[in-house]
Amino acid sequence: MRFKIGSVKYTFVAFSILGLLFSACEHGKKNAKDPDEVSDTDTAKTSLLNVGGEIISIPSPIQTAFLINKVGAPFDKSMLNASSNLTSYSTKFSKALNLGVYGADLGYVTMYDQSQDALGYLNSVRKLGDELGVSSAFNPALLKRFQDNFGKKDSMLGLVSTAYRQSDNYLKNNKQNDLSGLILTGGWVETMHFVTNVLKSRDNDEIKRRIAEQKTTVQSILKLLSPYASDKQYADLISKFNDLSSAFEGIEMKYTYQKPLVDPDKKTTTITSSSEVKISAEQIKTITEKIMAIRSLISGANS
Repeated sequence: MRFKIGSVKYTFVAFSILGLLFSACEHGKKNAKDPDEVSDTDTAKTSLLNVGGEIISIPSPIQTAFLINKVGAPFDKSMLNASSNLTSYSTKFSKALNLGVYGADLGYVTMYDQSQDALGYLNSVRKLGDELGVSSAFNPALLKRFQDNFGKKDSMLGLVSTAYRQSDNYLKNNKQNDLSGLILTGGWVETMHFVTNVLKSRDNDEIKRRIAEQKTTVQSILKLLSPYASDKQYADLISKFNDLSSAFEGIEMKYTYQKPLVDPDKKTTTITSSSEVKISAEQIKTITEKIMAIRSLISGANS
């Protein structure tokens, strides 16, 4: 049986690639003097990457974590990639992918105010960052600031954002876009793992729509990975993404264009176009299975 999810207007704000992975904050009052806090508009930011002269976008993991929190889904630690898996990631390929995975986990636990878990995942992220050569982004001073800001979700998310901006700058300056792409891919897979699992116990049209809208994201990720298809590790991952892409093929999407709003003072471009999607329960089931297979390949997790 097919069902139709109504149209929705959404806003994306262009920004640099990894720095916005965890740039988000809760609704409510904020202390404008706190340098670690970030603005509400950050919850809608998306990651942009130039591939062969073409700009592609991938939604930031924090967008999905924010949605899961908003629909009232309870915190579920069992969905996370266990930190004990960290020692099994021995190649740059697996380390970069799981830096993205652990980063998404860090954003998720922080969104739910799980401060002690957040510290553990920050340590995992920092260790992988060290091993990938971006240790300057995850230094002891940052860790201390993170500990000092326990209980201040906005500030903690802002600090993670700072670390990822620094790591992104390093990777881009050293022409390592392959690693940047893998980090983005790992983070996206982990958050898709979150939403598909939440949907098993909480029927929600907004989550179904979010899943359906990832049809274009899958194509973007394939464009990120395809230049490295001669490498067997990439080839295996690309193969599973092709399977996932096939699962999205039957999803119907209608996009109504509206002229973007440009604010030159804030240096932002706001897109207020509308989208409408149709997705079936069987399609969601198949997508869920394909996401699980990709996540198992990346993290070695079976759940």
